Amino acid sequence: MRVATIDIGTNSVLLLIAESEGGALRPVRERATVTRLGEGVDRNRRLLDVACERTLGCLSDYAAQLQELGVTRLDAVGTSAMRDAAGGQEFVARAAKILGLAPRVIDGNEEARLTFVGALSGLPQPGKVTVFDIGGGSTEIVVGSSTASARRIDAAVSLNIGSVRLFERHVRGDPPTAAEIQQVERDIALALADAPTPEADATLVGVAGTVTQLAALELELTHYDATRVHGHRLTREAVDRLARRLASLDLTRRRALPGMEPARADVLVVGSAIARAVLQWSGAAELVVSDRGVRWGLAEELAADSGRAS
Repeated sequence: MRVATIDIGTNSVLLLIAESEGGALRPVRERATVTRLGEGVDRNRRLLDVACERTLGCLSDYAAQLQELGVTRLDAVGTSAMRDAAGGQEFVARAAKILGLAPRVIDGNEEARLTFVGALSGLPQPGKVTVFDIGGGSTEIVVGSSTASARRIDAAVSLNIGSVRLFERHVRGDPPTAAEIQQVERDIALALADAPTPEADATLVGVAGTVTQLAALELELTHYDATRVHGHRLTREAVDRLARRLASLDLTRRRALPGMEPARADVLVVGSAIARAVLQWSGAAELVVSDRGVRWGLAEELAADSGRAS
C-alpha cells in the first residue's frame, strides 16, 4: 500500500509518498517546495492572494504525482500560517478540490507531537531527547524520550518565532544590520523563556528546512542528499560560524554559497539565529539533523491505521 502526506507550512510545502509494508515505511518520493504561504501573515493576519496561488499551484503538481504513483491513502495538514491568518477557509476549500481531501489545520500541540514522532524516524533512538522544529511561522520544542520499545513526550510547546515571521518583522537591511539581528535575538530569547526545560544530557534533534539547509551548507552539497543530511551532526561552533557568516553576506552572495537553496537564502539568516539560540538554551554541544518531521509522523499514523484495519 502507498500512503502520502502533505505538510503545508508557512515557508514550504512538503510531500512524502511511501510504501507501507507491515507498518514499516519506505520512501518512494519526497518533495519540498518553497511557496511562502505565510508571506505577510505576521503583519496583515491574512493569507495573501499571490501566496495562496503559489501554494495551490504546488498542490496541483503534487496531486498529479499522487495519481501517477497510485497513492491509496492521503493525509494533509496546515500549520502556523493557516492557524494565524484570515482567508484559511477559502484556501482549504480550494485545496480540497485539488487533492480530493481537505487539509486539516492542526494546532501547535498536534504539530509538536507529529514533529517528535517524525523527526526520530530512521535515527538511532537516543533515550532522553529534545526535538525542535524551526518553521516559517513557529518553532516547536518537544522534550521526551525515545527508545526501541517506546516514545514518550513529557512537555511540548509551539513558540511564535519562525524564520519568515521574524524576518518580516525585523529585517530590512541587506545584509541585516547589527541592530536588526539584536531585535531578532531578543524575540527569540523572550520566546525560549517559555519553553520546557530540557534534560542536561538529552540528545538535541533539529528538524525541518533551517537545520537541513545548515547541514547542506556545512557539507557543501551541490545536490541535496537526504542520506547525508539525515543524522548529520552540527556542533554548536559550526552553527555559530554559519549564522555569523550568513548575517555578514548580502542576499546575492548568500544565494551563491555551495549547498544553498536560493529560495531559503533570505530567511535563513533568521532561521540560523533561532538554531543557535536553541543550542545555547539547551546546553547541548551539538544537534543531530533530521530530514523528517510532520509528514513522517503523519505517514507512520496512516501506516499504523492501515495495519489495524487489515
